[in-house]
Amino acid sequence: MTSATELFRDARDFLLEHREDYPTAYEGFRWPRPEYFNWALDWFDEIAGGNARTALHLVEEDGGETRLSFAEMSVRSAQFATWLREQGVRAEDRILVMLGNQAELWITALAAMKLRAVVIPATPLLGPADLRDRVERGRVRHVIARVADTGKFAEVPGDYTRIAAGEAGAVPPGWLPLDDAHGASADFAPDGPTRADDPLMLYFTSGTTARPKLVEHTHTSYPIGHLSTMYWIGLQPGDVHLNISSPGWAKHAWSNLFAPWNAEATVFLHNYTRFDAVRLMTEMDRAGVTTFCAPPTVWRMLIQADLTQLRTPPREVVAAGEPLNPEVIEQVRRAWNITIRDGFGQTETAVQVANSPGQPLKTGSMGRPSPGYRVELLDPVSGAPGAAEGEIALDLSDRPVGLMTGYHGDADRTAEAMAGGYYRTGDVASRDDEGYLTYIGRSDDVFKASDYKISPFELESALLEHEAVAEAAVVPAPDELRLAVPKAYVVLAEGWQPGPDTAKVLFEHSREALAPYKRIRRLEFGDLPKTVSGKIRRIELREATAAGSDAEYREEDFR
Repeated sequence: MTSATELFRDARDFLLEHREDYPTAYEGFRWPRPEYFNWALDWFDEIAGGNARTALHLVEEDGGETRLSFAEMSVRSAQFATWLREQGVRAEDRILVMLGNQAELWITALAAMKLRAVVIPATPLLGPADLRDRVERGRVRHVIARVADTGKFAEVPGDYTRIAAGEAGAVPPGWLPLDDAHGASADFAPDGPTRADDPLMLYFTSGTTARPKLVEHTHTSYPIGHLSTMYWIGLQPGDVHLNISSPGWAKHAWSNLFAPWNAEATVFLHNYTRFDAVRLMTEMDRAGVTTFCAPPTVWRMLIQADLTQLRTPPREVVAAGEPLNPEVIEQVRRAWNITIRDGFGQTETAVQVANSPGQPLKTGSMGRPSPGYRVELLDPVSGAPGAAEGEIALDLSDRPVGLMTGYHGDADRTAEAMAGGYYRTGDVASRDDEGYLTYIGRSDDVFKASDYKISPFELESALLEHEAVAEAAVVPAPDELRLAVPKAYVVLAEGWQPGPDTAKVLFEHSREALAPYKRIRRLEFGDLPKTVSGKIRRIELREATAAGSDAEYREEDFR
């Protein structure tokens, strides 16, 4: 009988073998679907036995470093699992984990898996109100947080175990020092088998348009599902992988936990309080980073610096979180002689669509469906599959392993998302004759102006081609004649000042770069409202636009 570990390894090795042969990988890949599987025990501990290679490498702003081998991570997580069990943690207990990029974060993740506890990741940026919601809706029984954040929980009622990571002397009354786990036994034995469909993680989404949803993942949907993420990034055994992402969000688990350790690569991170492109590139060179993933916001900040200061660019560079604008891709290509490859996924899934290594790239396209995903575009009117442009959906007749169980505690929302035999992403794309998908926008972001369909992403990309623009977001503005016109909110690059002169320059650029019906008609300077995960809250911009603003510039004023 083939073990779960062997099934997983065979699937992984198939993707590694065909990492630059997309047609073979896509047609030949089959998800492993074991009945029982525990990634921490059946995979990580298996590859960690006697393994002295670095699993985790953290560099602090002050130059301090932490290096832990695979073997050390295995032992420490076993000790922590033993200690947590002594504190009363049981299978399927909910643990809210609010830690930064510190070794305890990865150790906690592995330990919780070994115990079959359910992790609710939370960013340290959350305040008491968000934490109350998570503790209540998540039915949290245990909290693990940094000492610096323990005060926030004074306003969060509940009968939950409180564990603090930090110097023991700084741990407040009522909290248990996580450091006490260091003395626990590493001789850990699970209290029973882990079913593949047992719950593993509950993620609160970033809530760009509504109250955060609670996404449920299992012991296979993320651990095994992120084989597709490993394939997209192009990770190989022995790589040093840097992913810039905040703890508490799905992308952190994607590319700082499952994908790199699926590939037996090193997870590298540089902790900083304020982004410094030059320092980051220095640390990348020193650590020998071979694969690099960053969100569009970071890429846009990076290109403001001299990219040629990075002496040894990574072999693979990717972007995710929001679509990456073509101008950014081109600037990185000129400096590093490598092309950033886009990928598309959600908290609810792993990577569904991507430009994987070796695929011919098409400007503006986010690539083709990942191995293991059957992607359809649903017609916006009939809902039928096969549309040239429509909502991105996953065929549930061959349900991908990397898809969530559903929205926890919300059967109606789950049924709506899974209606008609498809998981509906809420994102709109177009598909060309070769199967390449191009992102258009969220279904609720696309709007009409003079009866023409407008994709905010396309207009934002055009604005970013101008040197004055660091970031941009486009939303519809009410107009008596056209019903709606495109309005841009712009964050200026260093050296540019808000005012009528800059507005005139950008309106002129818009007229040159865009078709008449797509032109930016209104413009406003200022910061963009974002979720704590860094995504633009377009709902706030739409509301502000509807209310009107004295700071707005209009194209007709500059003719």
